[in-house]
Amino acid sequence: MSHMQGGKRPLREIHVAAAPAKARPLLRKPMLQKRTQGEEQREKKYPSVREATDAERIDMVKEIFSTVTGRYDFLNHFLSLRRDVAWRRFAVKKMVFTSTRRFLDVATGTTDLAIGAALSHPGITVAGLDFMKEMLDVGQLKITRAGLSESVQLILGDALSLPFPNNSFDVAAIAFGIRNIPDRLQALREMTRVVIPGGRVMVLEMAFTRNWFSNLVYHAYLNRLLPRIAKRFSLNPAAYGYLADSIMNFPPPGEFSALMREAGMVDTETHRLTFGATYLYIGKKPAA
Repeated sequence: MSHMQGGKRPLREIHVAAAPAKARPLLRKPMLQKRTQGEEQREKKYPSVREATDAERIDMVKEIFSTVTGRYDFLNHFLSLRRDVAWRRFAVKKMVFTSTRRFLDVATGTTDLAIGAALSHPGITVAGLDFMKEMLDVGQLKITRAGLSESVQLILGDALSLPFPNNSFDVAAIAFGIRNIPDRLQALREMTRVVIPGGRVMVLEMAFTRNWFSNLVYHAYLNRLLPRIAKRFSLNPAAYGYLADSIMNFPPPGEFSALMREAGMVDTETHRLTFGATYLYIGKKPAA
């Protein structure tokens, strides 16, 4: 017994106890680093739309949409109280197909408008164009699930230089995408170019209301409530800060209608939706 109570066992106990103590910091460091990177992402901010150059805005849009793709549809429906579904449905009802039976969806994103048009107007073919592959990948899955692979084709491309000949479509539309394009006039000119004479160009876009009460409520929603909600559901809540900023800096309806006429359209229409939260703009290409 006296030999077993000597110094050997205590030495072994000290040695065993020391090993975990050395290992713990090594296990904790990567976890701490990962958490810091996540915090940096959540604290990210983007410059104001008014202050950013065109090149900076394009880079911002690419980064934003590459980080929100997985939650994009859910957050849009949730943050608009699903009014975005009704707004697209209204736009689809205003589409008229007479000659080519073809529809172009510019900045198609996750393809909600393209799918809605294909389902509501049987027999048409749809081309959906976007410059974000991540969004198109999600859109393709939705098209396949809807059984529309034969009717809807997705194309990676630029809204400022559409890869289609003149007079290719009865209707060209863009939903909630024109505010992300710095050169809006060129985008509208390209959409006008590719529709047939008498064809329709349609723009569905959110707006910042101008009367004092709606202004107060909408301002509070965009700048206070929306960022808090986005912070709970998005890895990049700053993206929805950009969303609010881009809406608040979008031209008022009269100014945007004038831009459509400058792009070569005639017989422009403006439809006010949900108390002015969103507008549908429609213009026609002059008849030949």
